[in-house]
Amino acid sequence: MAKNLKSSKELSELTGYELLKEEDLVDINSLGLLFKHKKTGARVAVITNDDDNKVFSIGFRTPPFNSTGVPHIIEHSVLCGSKKFPAKDPFIELTKGSLNTFLNAMTYPDKTIYPVASCNDKDFQNLIHVYLDAVFYPNIYQREEIFKQEGWHYELESEDGELKYNGVVYNEMKGAFSSPEQLLFRTIQNSLFPDNAYGVESGGDPKHIPELSYEEFLDFHKKYYHPSNSYIYLYGNMEVEEKLNWIDTEYLQHFDEKAIDSEIRYQHPFGRINDVEMFYPLSENESTVNNTYLSYNMSIGTSLDKDLGMAMQILDYVLLSAPGAPLKQALLDAGIGKDVFSSYDNNIFQPTFSIIAKNAELEQKELFASLIRTTLEQLVRDGLDEKSIKAAINYYEFKYREADFGQFPKGLMYGIQMLSSWLYDDNRPFTLLNANKVFQFLKDKIGTDYYTKLIVDYLLNNDHISLVTLKPQAGLSARREEELREKLANYKAGFTQEEINKIIEDTKHLKEYQEEPSSKEDVEKIPMLSREDIGEKAQPIYNDEIVIDGIPLTHHNVFTNGIAYMRLIFDLSGVPKELIPYTGLLSTVLGYIDTEHYSFLELANEINIHTGGITSDVAAYGKKGSPLEYLPAFQIDVKVLYDEMDNAFDLLKEIISFTNLDDEKRLLEIISEVKSRLQMRINSAGHIAAVNRATSYFSESARFNEECSGISYLKFIEKIEKNYKEEVADLIKKLQDLMIYIFRKENLIISFTSDEEGLKTLTGKLLPFVEQLKKEPIEAKEDHFELRRLNEGFKTSSQVQYVARTGNFIKAGYQYTGALEVLKVIMSYDYLWNNIRVKGGAYGCMCGFSNISGNGYFTSYRDPNIKETNDIYEKAYEYVKNFTADERDMTKYIIGTISGIDTPRTPRIKGNTSMAAYLTGMTMEDIQKQRDEIINVTMEDIRELSDIIRAIVDEGNICVIGNEKKIEENRDLFIEIKTLS
Repeated sequence: MAKNLKSSKELSELTGYELLKEEDLVDINSLGLLFKHKKTGARVAVITNDDDNKVFSIGFRTPPFNSTGVPHIIEHSVLCGSKKFPAKDPFIELTKGSLNTFLNAMTYPDKTIYPVASCNDKDFQNLIHVYLDAVFYPNIYQREEIFKQEGWHYELESEDGELKYNGVVYNEMKGAFSSPEQLLFRTIQNSLFPDNAYGVESGGDPKHIPELSYEEFLDFHKKYYHPSNSYIYLYGNMEVEEKLNWIDTEYLQHFDEKAIDSEIRYQHPFGRINDVEMFYPLSENESTVNNTYLSYNMSIGTSLDKDLGMAMQILDYVLLSAPGAPLKQALLDAGIGKDVFSSYDNNIFQPTFSIIAKNAELEQKELFASLIRTTLEQLVRDGLDEKSIKAAINYYEFKYREADFGQFPKGLMYGIQMLSSWLYDDNRPFTLLNANKVFQFLKDKIGTDYYTKLIVDYLLNNDHISLVTLKPQAGLSARREEELREKLANYKAGFTQEEINKIIEDTKHLKEYQEEPSSKEDVEKIPMLSREDIGEKAQPIYNDEIVIDGIPLTHHNVFTNGIAYMRLIFDLSGVPKELIPYTGLLSTVLGYIDTEHYSFLELANEINIHTGGITSDVAAYGKKGSPLEYLPAFQIDVKVLYDEMDNAFDLLKEIISFTNLDDEKRLLEIISEVKSRLQMRINSAGHIAAVNRATSYFSESARFNEECSGISYLKFIEKIEKNYKEEVADLIKKLQDLMIYIFRKENLIISFTSDEEGLKTLTGKLLPFVEQLKKEPIEAKEDHFELRRLNEGFKTSSQVQYVARTGNFIKAGYQYTGALEVLKVIMSYDYLWNNIRVKGGAYGCMCGFSNISGNGYFTSYRDPNIKETNDIYEKAYEYVKNFTADERDMTKYIIGTISGIDTPRTPRIKGNTSMAAYLTGMTMEDIQKQRDEIINVTMEDIRELSDIIRAIVDEGNICVIGNEKKIEENRDLFIEIKTLS
């Protein structure tokens, strides 16, 4: 337990709070404390333990009353200056100058939360201070410009100019509503809860955002942003008494208790199926055939029932998520959709369970609904596969015990999970954090009728159901844009001259406000650390080259709590170029198709019963200082408890040696699913896809990634699916050839993350595994890709753009320096942020510079512009050349840079990071040198990087994914214009 924890008796004597509950959270080795603030009724939950990655969050229950997005716009706006910290963007100042391990804010359908995290005590206190001042005393009441910038405003440059809407949230949600999947999930929630807060869009529907007035915006904040409606959360190793007293003295005690009606109303069932049909846009050239979404949706109890919540996740796996799951397979076998997936959302009061068929047809709707019911009825009669139930429980239990949330602090994720019960019942914040008893309960129910009864009670006899159909319409986005253009033109035509002059003046005034920097005095009110607060030593890498059973491997000796993380890396250098795209497909096929001894459902069950997962992917590791050299690799990752190592190797052998690749039906199912998921990924992360594509014009490693996972790969998969009958024989032959090319002893590099005890489990297992690898003779080739600049514009039905510009500075004769990491922070949160987000209205913007290959990029996210953004990239050189900053600013940028580097790492990430350093040739000396260069960077060092920026931009590599009309309007920027899909 935490060293700083006072006794519960001492905490119960806190003058400002009443201690309501004390709960031993055995599963996460913590103590949970629930308080109520006496004066205001503010709810406070504390999880105290020895975790130095401390978390603070304040949240508010914020049920929206319409779809203008007021909760979302307020979430953005309160972080744009406050009473004690009046600078225009304290959030960005903190991002630039804090050692935070997490800093953000999130709007949900019924709540808004403001979490921060840091391992540094002083920094943690600073973050709490700025965030509490932001939520309780924001500058939104003094500065209407904040509402206009973050929400929406009319934009008119001149009397004869075009009247437009602009605003950060407005453009963010235009991007969100351009994604058919996001539109589907929003419609599902609205269809199930038409009478409460879930029936409208808390993030904001672009159609309705411009209906929000400044007065309604302020009224929403006045109503909900009060301590009496707040949920305050503290996690980690800290002086709990000191923190609570400070929060009381500085903030809470200045308010009185207030009656606030923010209750989330219960939506009573309809007693009928709510049948909803909507259109979503395709671009003009996209086919509407097989492009309908069908979804069957149910409300399942409430989130306060933790046993039911976990049981539904188990059912989700058994029925739909596992490869070959019976309900999913029944729909696929009937030809209803080419990709079937499910969603169980328990982050709201009434959780939802959805069964979704993508790439279906409208006329299949009735069959879709009836087949779901008949299949479920059949499963109730016949019983569920007990191995599938056991596999599902083990899968979720492994994830729960591992508590690996990647870059997200686990204390943050625990806090978000808590709100799934705490938000709806003041006395139950810790319900979901002691889950071991739930897992035992679910295991005990195997072999009973518990799970089939759940199907009967919650899926078959449910009277709270909707059937949502999302129908494609080619050119819909363009027509809507034109309708909006005409609507605004009509507005303008109806304005008086005085009104037109006012909008022009308001537009000019907003730009002046955005261009005017905060005063030095205001910026310096934001607390920050000093360089002395930064640790001088870089985070270590753990690479021990050893030999076991005569097989070399790299061991990463870290504490893993009894879990081994093994990565088998197979060198793809000898694979012929024409087979490279097939490696991406093979990485999906393995483990998801029958083997000699298991069906693919049985295989998935065996994997999840005996391991924490076996997954494959394809990657490219660059070579330090070389823009040309790289290691193309096929990777198989295994997570496994030490005592299950034998089973893990048996399963690896089954996958590598006994996979059946000649199942034509199953291969087509996988290909269709791959296409669907790729489309979703590119639509949701177009900024990454655009950067990778533009980089592939000149980089072999980026081109390799393009062929295996990018836009090129999507085109490859689409071609195979379209011509499957003609392609399938050749496809099977190539996949079989690849197995022989890849899985060979001479290609294998092993990465193993564990402590010494875990390492011992490998003895006697490696040699038998390695000896069964392929030995057939092959003709290895070292092919090179033909690279050329394409400068493509990819047209989609999206209402926004993703604009990327890339180049390589090592090829231009420059060397990497740690100063580039500082420049990345300066550019991303100063130059690009101010010009592309604040003034341009894009939701996001970023840049990066590789310390391995020398590749550099600029990119934007959900951007209303193209040419204007590209012009900003082209002027970046001048900004860097003339960069000015005083010592305080330089310190701030350095601290912000170190923050991104010093994020606490899970054991898995420690192993993967260490192995990546090993493969790319990065030594501990290189990593320390980079850190030293960061800590000691000067303004002059930054200015000297201007030539590197110019070299990147001068290569002239540009790729844009976005609105078809917008891309056509900017045709002169591109060599080629194409439809994305």
